[in-house]
Amino acid sequence: MAEVGTTGSSKRRGEADERLATTGWLTRLLRRPEAGAASGLVATIIIFALLPGASALYSLQGSLTFLTLSAELGIIATAAALLIIAGEFDLSVGSMIGFAGVVIGLTVRHLDFPLWGGILSAFAVAIAVGWFNGFVVVRTRLPSFIVTLATLFILRGLSVAITRAVTGRTQIPYILDDVPDPGTASLFNGDVLTGLFQWMGDLGWIATRSDGVPFVPGIPMSIVWWIGVTVVAAYVLTQTRFGNWIYAAGGDPEVARNVGVPVSRVKIILFIGTACSATLLATIQVMDAGSADTLRGLLKEFEAIIAAVIGGVLLTGGYGTVYGAMFGALIFGLVQMGIFFTGIDTDWFKVFLGIVILIAVLVNNYIRAKALGEGTAR
Repeated sequence: MAEVGTTGSSKRRGEADERLATTGWLTRLLRRPEAGAASGLVATIIIFALLPGASALYSLQGSLTFLTLSAELGIIATAAALLIIAGEFDLSVGSMIGFAGVVIGLTVRHLDFPLWGGILSAFAVAIAVGWFNGFVVVRTRLPSFIVTLATLFILRGLSVAITRAVTGRTQIPYILDDVPDPGTASLFNGDVLTGLFQWMGDLGWIATRSDGVPFVPGIPMSIVWWIGVTVVAAYVLTQTRFGNWIYAAGGDPEVARNVGVPVSRVKIILFIGTACSATLLATIQVMDAGSADTLRGLLKEFEAIIAAVIGGVLLTGGYGTVYGAMFGALIFGLVQMGIFFTGIDTDWFKVFLGIVILIAVLVNNYIRAKALGEGTAR
């Protein structure tokens, strides 16, 4: 009996020791959902650095070009990642970009709204669209894929039909001409740190034109907005109770409801978030181009999902980070501009992107399984 007791005590001590065992820093790092995407970004940077045209790609001008592309995708990919973590999809994001631009154009040019009024109108419409998507999904229990696919067609159809009925065409030009509040446009377009870049140009640190103005006048506002959206979303996801609710809603919604998580409210808020992120991107594009186009945002919903998946967000929900979506957007932008700068036929871009997606998902799943000690045998 003493031997049994000793054995039992030893077993209990072993179990306690196992529970108290520390985890190595490498294992902790690999357990991060964005680990695979970060590794993929480093590998992509190295690959393009070895190809012809790398000096142009990684110059200040080239870097800000692919960062701007990444920023435009990253804004919507961040919101899409939060929604996917909660177990849902929003395929209407691309159409919302086009529709929001149309709302801004029509209210400013044809209803004589001030620019800020047109932008607020677009965000009000986005809130209504996001609420509608979320409400239908949580009330009917229909797959969000189907609900938002329907919204995709509705918004795109409304964009074309309304714009053509009012203007006779599918574009709304000259939105920024003679607007009474040009300062509003500078919040979404233009550059920051222009004084610093001019100073560096005067010292000869960066390239300048013949008149002394730097080729890169500053950091584009789209990058600033992307950084802001990413930081806020990351804080909400990791440092707030609402962030815990997002993971719970995507992990097991029924269990989450049983412990008091307002799953329906969380999902509706996140649908509103994706619609508002699309409207933010639409506003940036309208302020940059000075016009709205009903075809703007085409296929952006899939690019946002791609960036999130490359970043380690599981399509089944309950797992992922905002920073993963950021790395995914960076890979997307770098690959797109890298193919251009290195002289590779751009027709191969989507082929390369498809390969990157498949490899990213396989690597993310492998790293996650190894880090968590999960077996691969069935």
